[in-house]
Amino acid sequence: MRSLDIAGTGMQAQQTNVEVISNNIANMTTTGFKRRRAEFQDLMYQNLRRVGSSSSESGSVLPSGAQVGLGVKTAAIYRINEQGNLQQTSNSLDLAVQGNGYFQVTLPSGETAYTRDGTFGLAADGTIVTADGYAVQPGLQIPTGATSVTVNTSGQVQVTLAGQTAPQTIGQLQLAAFPNEVGLDAIGDNLFLQTAASGAPVTGNPSSTGFGSMMQGFIETSNVNVVTEITNLITAQRAYEMNSRVITTSNDMLSTLTNLR
Repeated sequence: MRSLDIAGTGMQAQQTNVEVISNNIANMTTTGFKRRRAEFQDLMYQNLRRVGSSSSESGSVLPSGAQVGLGVKTAAIYRINEQGNLQQTSNSLDLAVQGNGYFQVTLPSGETAYTRDGTFGLAADGTIVTADGYAVQPGLQIPTGATSVTVNTSGQVQVTLAGQTAPQTIGQLQLAAFPNEVGLDAIGDNLFLQTAASGAPVTGNPSSTGFGSMMQGFIETSNVNVVTEITNLITAQRAYEMNSRVITTSNDMLSTLTNLR
């Protein structure tokens, strides 16, 4: 009775599907979040009659054969790197990337992490940091007494000091791009790490070729579409129910066999 195991793999697959969808919905208001999509593959097949094998001594060949599938498995959970909407905040240290690229962040371990979350603030020494206090590369410091901070679309950071009218450029923010963004390793806190699958990062100034522009006073919202996710959730629930019905039916068939007199 293969149907019991097959339906079991189907229920496990739809459970994974629901977990991915629920994570998307949970992060519908997370800054810079990119929705995920579960992908599945069929399992191996048992050949009752192998296609293309000889069916007689005269050399006739089976045109189709007989293969029985053994179920489904999770192949991958893809991250959809579609641009989220830009929401205006009017906070001078809120930055969003419109287009390709990631902010670079220095972790306490010394590693470089990457993020689309541009909700930045200032440390006690004036260094631009993330919400968790991690320094945003290249570690720019806003001078004490600065009356305004301006970041243009090319990532240049300028400040105006008290008693001065002309702004001063204190540094340049750069973005990192990857050959395969999907290959980045999500570690939580809106951060990603480089992997062998993502490839080595290429850095450059915002608004240059291959990089998006930097928007001050904006944040990138999650790209989760609630209507789509609810629709996918209903579909996954129905698929789970149908697989559970297969198990019930298979059990009834086994009961019929055992009750034969």
